This record gives sequence, structure tokens and C-alpha cells, in this order.
Amino acid sequence: MGIKLIAVDMDGTFLSDQKTYNRERFLTQYQQMKTQGIRFAVASGNQYYQLISFFPEIAHEISFVAENGGWVVSEGQDIFNGDLAKADFTAIVDHLLTRADVEIIACGKHSAYTLKTYNDEMKATAGMYYHRLEFVDDFDNINDVFFKFGLNISDDRIPEVQQALHDAIGDIMVPVHTGYGSIDLIIPGVHKANGLRLLQQRWGIDDKDVVVFGDGGNDLEMLRQAGFSFAMENAADVVAKAAKYRAGSNNKEGVLDIIDCVLKNEAPFN
Repeated sequence: MGIKLIAVDMDGTFLSDQKTYNRERFLTQYQQMKTQGIRFAVASGNQYYQLISFFPEIAHEISFVAENGGWVVSEGQDIFNGDLAKADFTAIVDHLLTRADVEIIACGKHSAYTLKTYNDEMKATAGMYYHRLEFVDDFDNINDVFFKFGLNISDDRIPEVQQALHDAIGDIMVPVHTGYGSIDLIIPGVHKANGLRLLQQRWGIDDKDVVVFGDGGNDLEMLRQAGFSFAMENAADVVAKAAKYRAGSNNKEGVLDIIDCVLKNEAPFN
């Protein structure tokens, strides 16, 4: 047995709360991964254009399961694009616009889109996660391939709103809690685990040879799928229960500590 793929969520997992990571330590590890034939993938709800900005040195040679699995790219090559049907897109937007408690970001391949009428604070926050973001008067007649919706909402209302959305549109899109005051609406079956499965099939890698890390509700499927799954110290209880192991805090390089164990063939990988 040998580990052949390591996949990491970003916010609350690979990144510290300040959106940083120990770049020197990781790049040293990455070279060791290459030597040992271990592939590296980023599996995040975030936009592809934002994700590649964190890995300027190696983005062209690693893989990205972006937009919660909606867009999969490997070594700069498109592997998979989710594509929400136009009628479904319209139905979702029509419903969301009836809810004054959510702010909508429509996530497309060319760009993300949000309304000009939202306040500056929301726009600034969205700009942190969407490096391509257009402000529009409405969501009508946008020519793009859409993967998902990102919804900004206060943390205390997420369980209630998530259930309400599930009841209203669960047959079209699935609401998942991503953490940090947001819910993503994803195409059913188009999640991080599906994106990783596509990469594994491409490379002939079994689940038992995969290590994944996550902290949020949008990580559940991949945590359950992988042979070695780690919930972060800061993960919610439901996430911890889905994982087989625990990693240290995202603010204390918990992911990098476990990667060291992989590279040194230490427990639980020996």
C-alpha cells in the first residue's frame, strides 16, 4: 500500500484564518511528494481563479477541484465542467430573489456574478473569494456555464435557511454549509468527492490510497470516500464524525504535519 493522492480543502483547512500557509515548508513537501509519486489536489468551494493564486509556482502541474466539484482542472487541462440547465438556473434565481435574508453570487466558468444593489461590505467580502467578479443589474441573459450559487447569510440563520432551501429546491440543487457565513447550492452529485473520483479514475488511484483534509459540510462526501480522511481540529462535530482521523488546527499547520507523516511513512500510513 502507498499513498498516491493528497487532497486539501482550503479555508479553515490548508489556509490559516489569515488566508496564509507556510509556503516554504509546503513547497519542500511538494517536491518530496513528486519524488514519491504522490499527486496533490486542491478541493475547494472557491473559484478556480482564486485557488490558482495561492500556488503560482506549481498551479500548472497540480489539480483543482474548484467550485465544490463544479470545475475540475488538472495540469491546466479541463477535466470536468458542471453545467446547470438554463431553466434550472432561472428557477433557482427566481426563488432566491424572494428571500431578503440571502445575498446571491452566481458562479460561472468565465466569472462570478452578483448584484450591484448589494452593500459595499458584501462586495468586498465576495471579492476576497472571487478573483473574477462582475456586478450586474440582474441575473437575466448572462452567457456563461454555471456550476453553483454562493449565498451569503448570517451564521446563526444557516441551519434554518439550509433546511428551507432544501425543502424548496432540493430536487434541483443541494444546499451545503461551507462555513464562514455561507451556503453553496450545488448540482446534485457534483461535489468534491465526485471531482476527486474523476481524477482518481484518470490516474488509476483507489480510494484506499487517498488522503483528504476538510473542516466543513461541503467536505463530507470526500471525507467519507477517502481511505485516509482527516477532519481539522477546528471542524464541526458532524464533519469530525465523517472523518476517520483528526488533524491539528488550520492555524498551526495541521495539514502539513500530517503530510510529513505521509512522506515519512509514519502512523497511520505505515
